[in-house]
Amino acid sequence: MDTATVIARLDEARTADARTRYRICDETAGEFLAAGTAPSFEVSSADLRLDPYFMCADRYWRRRFLDRPTARTAFECARWMSGHVRDECWGAVAEQWALGNGFLNRGSVESTDPFEEMVREAGAGTDTERLAFFLALFHAGKLRANFCFDELHAFLGHSPSAVAAGSLRAEPVFVALQSFAAFGSRTLTVAYASELLEQAWSATTRSRHTVDICLNGLAFAAPFEGQGELLRACAQEAVEEHPDDHMFHVRLATGLHMCGRHDAALESIDTALTLLAASSTAILGVLQDQYLTKRDAIQEGRLRALRDAEQQRRWDGQAAANAQLERSLHTSSVRAVEVVAAFTAAIAFAVGSLQVTLTGTLPLSDRLWLLAAQGVGLAVFALLIVGGTWLITRSHHQRDRGTE
Repeated sequence: MDTATVIARLDEARTADARTRYRICDETAGEFLAAGTAPSFEVSSADLRLDPYFMCADRYWRRRFLDRPTARTAFECARWMSGHVRDECWGAVAEQWALGNGFLNRGSVESTDPFEEMVREAGAGTDTERLAFFLALFHAGKLRANFCFDELHAFLGHSPSAVAAGSLRAEPVFVALQSFAAFGSRTLTVAYASELLEQAWSATTRSRHTVDICLNGLAFAAPFEGQGELLRACAQEAVEEHPDDHMFHVRLATGLHMCGRHDAALESIDTALTLLAASSTAILGVLQDQYLTKRDAIQEGRLRALRDAEQQRRWDGQAAANAQLERSLHTSSVRAVEVVAAFTAAIAFAVGSLQVTLTGTLPLSDRLWLLAAQGVGLAVFALLIVGGTWLITRSHHQRDRGTE
């Protein structure tokens, strides 16, 4: 294809509206494929909305990967990047193409043998680390999309392409992938995964893909204490940094849902759906189905929480009523004992006083003293019964007051 014509068309697309820009870039990419040649222009950014050169190259390589989602295609893409992508944006482009095409082609996972062959073919040139890094990200993108946590951890740690990446293994996106694998694994500890997460998250050069992988790992991690709050806090930071990113709003909704904040979660997932509808992503339909499924889960959780709260309110009311009834019965029993004691003392006094009054031969003054002594004794008896009952039931009363 004529380079001057291609550049003229892409420059025209730069000033066109989004729909026209998309059409021009897609048509140009198709013409490159039909001619059997790769784009000859230079890519100087990773902007999928405004840079027609990157958009055209992105569509060209996406079609190449969809046609043959293999290590060979990844190798050819990485080799093309070494001569056509500027150094300052190479990392962003590599993450976008390797991880993105790995996700789109997650259904065709190869063994690591072809990647080892590609690394050997690359030799020991100056671009070997970059090429191996791209190959590793492409395969890791497939394993991540399929949630193969332990296999991903092993690949990142020991595969030839990962080892050949050399110093690039310290890149935040690579560490984030290791954290993702560790969080999902049932054999690795949460402490180890959290350490990797902190390393990737705190990196000053962390990219949008790094943030996305970190949140993805937290969202799909094996359950651990504090998971929901950690995801919510990280996702909130991501939303503040990228307010128009629908994926981060979904992660925030997930974290809020885990924390039981269903109303806020619904607000976040609705925001994500609105932002997704306004985007031009190629997998809009797939993501929309996922987001709607998440929304249904949040809504169901919200309704369940409302039902549980109402049921708990009823149980609390019934428990309070039962406690009040128990206290009433207990108090009534105590009062009954006291009444019986007093009544018994009164009857005993009456019977005793009648005998003294009617049949006694003592003088009147002695009878009165005898009656008084008898009355005092019976009164003391009644008081002992009432006092003993009060002492016995005192601890029970105090416990009841403490639970109110």
